[in-house]
Amino acid sequence: MSFRVFVDGSANLPKKMLDNITVLPCDYVLDDKVVDYTGDIESFDGHDFYEQLRNGKMAKTSLLNSQLFITHFTPVLENGEDIIYISMSSGISGTYNAAKVAAEELMEEFPGRFIHIVDSMGCGFGNGILGLKAAKLCADGIDVREAAKILDSDVPHACQYFTVDDLNFLKKTGRVSGVTASIGTMLNIKPILFGDSTGHIISCSKTRGRKSAIEAIAKKYAEKRMDTPDQTVCISHGDCLEDAKTLEEKVKAINPKANITICMHEPFSGSHVGPGMLGLFFWGNER
Repeated sequence: MSFRVFVDGSANLPKKMLDNITVLPCDYVLDDKVVDYTGDIESFDGHDFYEQLRNGKMAKTSLLNSQLFITHFTPVLENGEDIIYISMSSGISGTYNAAKVAAEELMEEFPGRFIHIVDSMGCGFGNGILGLKAAKLCADGIDVREAAKILDSDVPHACQYFTVDDLNFLKKTGRVSGVTASIGTMLNIKPILFGDSTGHIISCSKTRGRKSAIEAIAKKYAEKRMDTPDQTVCISHGDCLEDAKTLEEKVKAINPKANITICMHEPFSGSHVGPGMLGLFFWGNER
């Protein structure tokens, strides 16, 4: 391999998609207990996690610190390999900056090696699909510096649109005001959210009711999707599998060639969007 690809547990990738990808762990705190999430989404009991959130339990996350990157990157560099790490958005976490600090320190220690940190401007499958692209570039023998340029240029095309079932989870993280959350809840308002060009989560539209929200996400796919050889489409959900399947059907109706993966939404960002989150991730012409 020309370089090693790293993601972290927030990338949401199931094991079948982890060829040539190393996953870094993400810790979170649930009901005052520290949980070491290794990134194994199949072993993650999403129903229990989101049910606890429904019942009022609190989940908290913190950034991945520089020492974690130094610990995991150093053996790779000692082995004479270069590194690309796909980070969750700098707009929602300090993890990107922590990884940059670690990379600069390590490249001073290993002057012959190269480390590139990709700011995915997303989370969940939003950085996961970039990790998949990085692994393919590596398997194809692309030079690490060329791969870094390609991945950075691909970031604006990694589309992610999602909705939430309960605006109060976004209120807790400061994404919407308390008044907006209260009124939205009373009126059954479901926002359509996406990661913008700065990596911040913003609303691009509002719908009335869950059914309309799913329709709106599918419409975004129809508007934005790219007709390229890579038809990877990922759907993640906060313990609402039936809604995920409904969205899958709508995507298939738009594009029968879509290669769709459905899985539970990972807990690291799931704690901020809450149960009922439903997201669609794909390659598009723009965000």
